[in-house]
Parts: sequence; C-alpha cells; structure tokens
Amino acid sequence: MINIYLVRHGQTYLNKYNRIQGIANAPLTEKGINDAIDAGKRLSAIHFDHAYSSDMPRAFDTGKYVLAQNSSSLEEPIKKVAFREENFGYFEGNDGDAAWHQIGGPDGLDSYPKMIAKLGMGGTADLIASRDPYGDAENNEDLLNRFIPGLQEVIKNANDGENILIAAHGTIIRWAVDQFKDDSIDVSVPIQNGSVSKLVASPDGKQISVEYYNNVSKDV
Repeated sequence: MINIYLVRHGQTYLNKYNRIQGIANAPLTEKGINDAIDAGKRLSAIHFDHAYSSDMPRAFDTGKYVLAQNSSSLEEPIKKVAFREENFGYFEGNDGDAAWHQIGGPDGLDSYPKMIAKLGMGGTADLIASRDPYGDAENNEDLLNRFIPGLQEVIKNANDGENILIAAHGTIIRWAVDQFKDDSIDVSVPIQNGSVSKLVASPDGKQISVEYYNNVSKDV
C-alpha cells in the first residue's frame, strides 16, 4: 500500500484574521512557520519518497519546512495545481463568520460546520458556488475534476510501500478525506493548521481509505 500524508499549511495572516482564503494567498505568520516545523518534526520518522504541494506559496513553503525535518534527500515539494485550495469566488477575503451566515443562513445553516454536517464537503461547495454572484467559486464537480486526477497521478508515480507528502489546504484536505472516509471520521470538525491527515492507497489507486484526519499529536 502507498501512504499519503496530507499536511495543512501553517497559519497565515488571513487565517489569523478569520478571513476566507482559497486562491487568495497570505504569507505564513511566525506561528504558521512553527506549525509547519512542528508538523515536520512529528513526521520526521516517516521517510518521504515523494513530496508534492499546492502551487500556492503558503502550502509550498509549508512543504519545505516539513522536508527540512525529514531524513529524505528531498528539499522542496513539486507544485501541482491539483492540490490548490478551493476557489471561493466572490467570498475570497471576506470575514469567515459573516460569509458563512450569508451563504448558508437562508437554509438555516449559518456556520461552516453546520453546512458540512448537513451537506458534506461536496454539497457545501455546491452551495457556496450557487451563492457566488460572479460564478467564480468552484463546485463539487470542479473539485472532483481537479483533485482526483492529480491524486491518481501521484499514486501512479509511486511504488508499493512508499510514502508521499502532500502539503495542501484545509478545505481541499477536508474535501479529499470526505471522499474516502468511513462514518467514524467527522470532517465538520475544524481542521487545524499543521495537522496531518493520512490516506492509504492500493498501488493501482483503485482502493483508497482514510487512516486518520486532523492529527496534531506525535502518533502519526
């Protein structure tokens, strides 16, 4: 089996200020750098054979900090658009609480966790896209068409027993976990900066399961 470690980037300034951050980017804060270094330390016993990241600087930088703590000779991840954060369209940069109320309030879903608990990650993406007056936000089909081929490609390029690092983003990681999880995992639980979520895939990519989600302990 192939082990895939999805690491959420460290805290950014937009995270700190509770602003929605998809294709918008902000640099890592000092805490965010420490989030990434800490994730690297917790993963230091895992020798990475391959490393990828979103093409967004906050994820790429996080990947470099993680690899700096690793026994692997890899120094930086390969950037892939497939692992970019969900595009929130019109709502990019908005205050998170206000935006979720605007999007989900008419349906009685006035918080992001409430939307996810009722609709799942795919249904939540569809709802956000339906409320974007500019039509720029990605819906579930957009995410499927972008992320899944990218994931299958990195699995295809790995050998049985190898370990893959993917430094990415909170929403896309939650969405990915939601595709493959069982009922024991609740993705409506907020995902933390620097957390690790683990997928396990068969070498042909036909079987993918979630071993854990949003892990910030040393037990990885």
